[in-house]
Amino acid sequence: MITGFMLWNEPNNLSHWDFLMDPEWKEFSEMTRIAAARIKSLRPDMPLILGGISPIDPSFIQMLDGYGTLEHIDAIGIHGFPLDWNHWMIYDWPAKVAEIERVTPLPVWVTEIGASSFGADEVQVFGLRRTQQLLVGRVENIFWYSLFDLPPAWGATTRHKEAEGSSYYRHFYLGLIRADGSPKPALEYFEPTMDICQWFHYEDHRLDEAVKWLRALGVRRLRTGISWADWHRPDALRWFDRQMKALDAFDVIVTLCFTPPSKGKRPCYTSPPVDLAEFADFAGEVVERYCPVPVGKYPRANVYC
Repeated sequence: MITGFMLWNEPNNLSHWDFLMDPEWKEFSEMTRIAAARIKSLRPDMPLILGGISPIDPSFIQMLDGYGTLEHIDAIGIHGFPLDWNHWMIYDWPAKVAEIERVTPLPVWVTEIGASSFGADEVQVFGLRRTQQLLVGRVENIFWYSLFDLPPAWGATTRHKEAEGSSYYRHFYLGLIRADGSPKPALEYFEPTMDICQWFHYEDHRLDEAVKWLRALGVRRLRTGISWADWHRPDALRWFDRQMKALDAFDVIVTLCFTPPSKGKRPCYTSPPVDLAEFADFAGEVVERYCPVPVGKYPRANVYC
């Protein structure tokens, strides 16, 4: 069942929010406030997490706080991949968490953390084990990214593609399980003291296999996403009904993000929408369709109850 919503994903990263069109993040802030209010009007008990920031930047959090955005948020998500992309060492993780804790009283969640096997399987084993040593017990919620490698025929969600060099290809090797379905050495070191973040593509053929692996690993909590852009595809509800039903046995944090090109100020999933309230409309539709309603508390139906 859904146990929380994340609003957007890496909003301070150009590959996920076009801040050239919203240079002070005022539109992002307003969009987030409107969506948070809509979700809380339907489910006041539902935790809302600010979409995991990357880079980990306390000044970004202070800016949003100045806009009043954090008044509507219950936790701050942060992302980090020091062995692959960030310009800091894996040993700095506790200090990175503390940087955000110093500028907000809100709980800090590590909503994406990982290490690729791009150079060697042993690097990923080290990254996983060291992550557990550094952060388990330090923060309450840690989502390892990810369960599966990205299939080579797919594209990584990035603006730069092959121009990034090896940085681009590291996207494809972050899973504990290879694209061919075989487990990597790091899998045996994963402990369910951490959670899993696994994005599913539209009509993702890996969904049923993911459920089997998550159960085998003893995972209870999963972070995934419902793309607003995909929500506008023909017959989209059939796919999302299937996805959410398959994941119903887990405690799921759903990330809501990605602008439909037809709704953006420019035709791209990173663009601010022309009408900021339309993101809230989308969020409200997701809540009403998929959130379990406590009996006798909120008089709304759920398609799976």
